[in-house]
Amino acid sequence: MPKLVDLKAKPYNLADEQIKWVNDTIDGMTDEEKVGQLFTNLFFFGNDAFSGNDFTNQEIIEKFHIGGARYHGNSKEDIQDLLNDLQSTSKIPLLVAANCDAGGNGACGEGTYIASGAQCEASGDPQVAYHAGLVSAREEKALGVNVNFDPCVDILYNWRNTIVNTRAYGTDAETVIKYTNAYLDGLTAENGENMKDGVIQCIKHFPGDGTEERDQHLVLGINELSPEEWRASFGKVYQNHIDRGVEMIMAGHIAVPALQKELNPSLEDKDIMPATLAEELIQDELKGELGFNGLVITDATHMLGMTSAMRREEYVPKAIAAGCDMFLFFNNIEEDFGFMLKGYQNGVITEERLTDALRRILGLKAKLHLPEKQANGTLLRTREDLNVIACEEHLQWRAEAADKGISLIKDTQNNLPINSVDHKRIRLYMLEGEKGGITDNGSKAQQLFVDELTKRGYEVTINEPGSRVKGATLKYRDEVDFALEVADIAGYGAQNNYRIQWSTAMANECPWFVWEVPHAFVSLNFTTHLHDATMVKTFINAYHNNEETIKQVIDKLEGKSEFKGGHNELVWTDKWQAKL
Repeated sequence: MPKLVDLKAKPYNLADEQIKWVNDTIDGMTDEEKVGQLFTNLFFFGNDAFSGNDFTNQEIIEKFHIGGARYHGNSKEDIQDLLNDLQSTSKIPLLVAANCDAGGNGACGEGTYIASGAQCEASGDPQVAYHAGLVSAREEKALGVNVNFDPCVDILYNWRNTIVNTRAYGTDAETVIKYTNAYLDGLTAENGENMKDGVIQCIKHFPGDGTEERDQHLVLGINELSPEEWRASFGKVYQNHIDRGVEMIMAGHIAVPALQKELNPSLEDKDIMPATLAEELIQDELKGELGFNGLVITDATHMLGMTSAMRREEYVPKAIAAGCDMFLFFNNIEEDFGFMLKGYQNGVITEERLTDALRRILGLKAKLHLPEKQANGTLLRTREDLNVIACEEHLQWRAEAADKGISLIKDTQNNLPINSVDHKRIRLYMLEGEKGGITDNGSKAQQLFVDELTKRGYEVTINEPGSRVKGATLKYRDEVDFALEVADIAGYGAQNNYRIQWSTAMANECPWFVWEVPHAFVSLNFTTHLHDATMVKTFINAYHNNEETIKQVIDKLEGKSEFKGGHNELVWTDKWQAKL
């Protein structure tokens, strides 16, 4: 029998009057209102809906009765206005989510980056992760966000995996538990009495990413571990967080074939579904064996790990039938709403399953005291609330995190430290990633490096990429005192992994100069670029491209500050020559 939610137990811990509100609200709903609560809509600025839907924000609320919202980008004022407008319009208050895995920068453009999962691990200090969680919560709440779709509790086994390369907190269960516990302690530190000013925790991506190199945005993800290996690793991480009271878990479009066949021996290869559609993973393992009593939400449902499973008309209701409680994002809002309603009316989603999902959804709204806040006029946020975003305290924590996290992976040629006399003339090589994609944040890293180095007395010449011409080596040595190569490569969902892509064949930005002049290679994101540049003798992982990080990278290049960050063994990418 499927395990039904107990709203008096962890993670809800609701009082009788709160449970009464949940049950009374469900009893008073139409079929359309019940189905609408299952959906979390993605709101865009300048376009009221996703994928060509022609409805205003108000119409989305009133016609489709959505239970949750997420938004994509914009200023803190505009985001706050949007969320206040949505909450003012909605009959039942909304769960509003943001993706803050490294600080408030995931909530708005002005938000404060503290540290990614990889940087937290490199710092060796759980307090860095704690501050990342605390700043995430503070800056989210200022906007009107009440759910955080992070941290990733994935375990990075495969160095080729760039999907969770910087978002994972370690390469084993114990390390991931250590830092994600600290992050969530920070996220919940200011929840207030009985969650009256709280943020719902949501960990991801069950059953676990990081064992293979492919991206569930583009293909069904496979976790290849045996049942015993999975339970001793990913299962251990999830059990830890369930025991600690995590309220929400995001199911990934990831399968664990060996575990699924153990749970349901009748399954053949052709029957293997992603967790978002696999009853044996959600109902039997997560809600059953692991005892999760909270809410399961799907990962984004336009990802190919899900679309490759079956027709959308089938998998929209099948996700709920399989045990997921909320459905993340519409494709076409009228169509998806119709698919879900039809699935309920024709019995794909049973009455018991729908009611259980609704009790889990409304139970979180009750835990956050959203109905009371709606009634007493305290649900909406004010401009004064925004003052916490990028405040001095948060910027100080960012600086401390950068100091502790920036990692010198190797300096086997003793190229460091540098100074503006002996290394005055710097040739700067910038390697950039995806342009125009959803992770293109208009990076200013190149100009930040130029400005900071110039201020310190260096003469910076920017390499012009796109040519194979290197020029005469003796002339290069006469003109260049230090070569600084910087990888500011970010990407998401456009390829299965992100490696260095040179501008042309054997381009002039390839590190051909490693025996000609002193040099350093700095990565501002991914931690495993040594695989494509094993010839460099000085390599630094800096984890982010904000101005504080870049300033501190230069401090450490000059020896004004020591390198304090550590690293895991994946930085070497299984290549002996990377260590030379």
